[in-house]
Amino acid sequence: MATLGTRLFTWRKGELVGEDEFGNRYYKEKGKPTGPLGRERRWVIYKGKPEASKVPAAWHIWLHYTTNKLPTEQSLQKNEWEDQHLPNLTGTDFAYHPGGSVVKPGQRQKSTADYEAWKPE
Repeated sequence: MATLGTRLFTWRKGELVGEDEFGNRYYKEKGKPTGPLGRERRWVIYKGKPEASKVPAAWHIWLHYTTNKLPTEQSLQKNEWEDQHLPNLTGTDFAYHPGGSVVKPGQRQKSTADYEAWKPE
């Protein structure tokens, strides 16, 4: 779902380095680096709608130059508290809306530091 310019740049200058479990494809620039600070350019072509939260941690640290090792060359262990990826649901019917919000009727929950509304005298 990349733009025509990105597709042409990828075809001409990109070298495929890997693909993740979501089908996103990762590229680096062929030849002499021309990116910022003399580094090779790195980018992702998303499968389907562009969703930055679909980039796994191992690919994220490679894309942002935290490491030069590809995820196939590194061993990141998944913690027991980590959940499976959920897409960003903001703006959809499945977004979280607490009770008492504009879009979900009901009473707002009390909190321990609840405020006292101002009343004119």
